Amino acid sequence: MKVVISATGDNLSSVVDRRFGRCPWLLFIDTESQEYEVVKNPSADSASGAGTACAQLVLRREVDAVISGQVGPNAHEVLKQGGVKIFIAPQDMRVKEAIDRYKNSALRQMETKIF
Repeated sequence: MKVVISATGDNLSSVVDRRFGRCPWLLFIDTESQEYEVVKNPSADSASGAGTACAQLVLRREVDAVISGQVGPNAHEVLKQGGVKIFIAPQDMRVKEAIDRYKNSALRQMETKIF
């Protein structure tokens, strides 16, 4: 499975960012091989539309799931229409722990819009 995690830093020890569209880093992770790619979020400082732009970037990368602290309504709709599942990480969780919890089905899936 390929997931993307909104992160405060550029490595697996970083904290999962509470914001999806405005997070500084996106970590694209293959949950089976543990290989990952770090991408600086180009929409983090956008005046508007950050969530939608970030969601479109994620869709282009063909991920199965997003893990973040929260996902706004516009990004949620784009991801939902693209078939991407959204999982909510508790506050202050490290990326590595979020991956482990995801693999063990221990993260809450976002079924409806939560803002």
